[in-house]
Amino acid sequence: MANFGQPRHIAIFLPSLEGGGAERVMVTLANGFAARGHRVDLVLTKAEGPYRSEVSAHVNVIDLNRSRMLTSLLPLIRYLSRERPHVMLSALNHANIVAILARKLAGVRTRLVVSERSSPSGAVGNRATTTMHWLMRLLYPYADGVIAVSQGVAMELVVDFCLDSRLVTAIPNPVAVPEIQRMAEQRPRHPWLQPGEPPILLAVGRLVPEKDYATLLDAFARLKTSRDGRLLILGEGPLRPELEQRIEELGLNDSVELAGFQSNPFGWMAACDLYVLSSRTEGFPNSLIQAMACGARIVSTDCRNGPREILEGGRWGRLVPVGDVEALETALAEALDEVASPDVLKRVADFRPEKIIEIYEASLDLCAARQ
Repeated sequence: MANFGQPRHIAIFLPSLEGGGAERVMVTLANGFAARGHRVDLVLTKAEGPYRSEVSAHVNVIDLNRSRMLTSLLPLIRYLSRERPHVMLSALNHANIVAILARKLAGVRTRLVVSERSSPSGAVGNRATTTMHWLMRLLYPYADGVIAVSQGVAMELVVDFCLDSRLVTAIPNPVAVPEIQRMAEQRPRHPWLQPGEPPILLAVGRLVPEKDYATLLDAFARLKTSRDGRLLILGEGPLRPELEQRIEELGLNDSVELAGFQSNPFGWMAACDLYVLSSRTEGFPNSLIQAMACGARIVSTDCRNGPREILEGGRWGRLVPVGDVEALETALAEALDEVASPDVLKRVADFRPEKIIEIYEASLDLCAARQ
């Protein structure tokens, strides 16, 4: 392993390694810190999930072996009291709350930085969300730093959650382009992806309201009236029955498939003709940069947080208003007809892991981390 300075003991705390963008990012960071000579503990409420196999052999996985986040509080207190890492980085708001409480109750001097991986204001305003937002306002000021995944999320935390702007830093997610491109060579054997088939539109993300697949389906149905094409949506979620019904109502059973969760979506991204993000809100859409790393053309909603920053106002792909079926259909058609596409790999280089990890090291203040 390379050593780029004084090595430190870093703990990264999150619920599990289940299939989400935040989990993959945390694994990338853990592997990157370890490659730079730091001692890294990946502390998990439950050490399970599809990204477990991507964890470097140089990263120590700590399994708290708890079924729920709240029950991991005492094991995390014991871990901090025993190991006393220089720095702990936590991810996802419920893990952040537990991390703040555990650090306080353990009485250790570990520097604590919490991170927000999505738009907190974009969550559905139910009772659980209201309680979580109250806890964030109450407890986040006790962290030594808060990392937001985009400038938009950082602004939300300052404006909507009344955090001191000096506490909040925006750092984009790292994108391991060589690894993604290597995995992209593993093309799926789906019949629609074979040579000579109609153009493929691809979307990746959980089947949840925030992704607004209903608008995408309506726009694709309009597109189908003037040209041939097929739509693949990778992901699982509670809206599957509703989306399946909508597909049938629109007469799209032969041209739309909900292909489920795919642990390696990159082969699909490399094989598609157009990548589409139809979200109502995002924090920082990893899938957008991952698709760009696979060379895909991009159409995205100009939703709150992420896409406009990533695409630099439309320089690297088309931006359309949220929920606008007609505008989305027009953008899809124009992108499919595009002769010369922007070289999106130039933009992806700004998110290379070594660059982002250096920014994280500065934000975590590793050189000044306390014993």
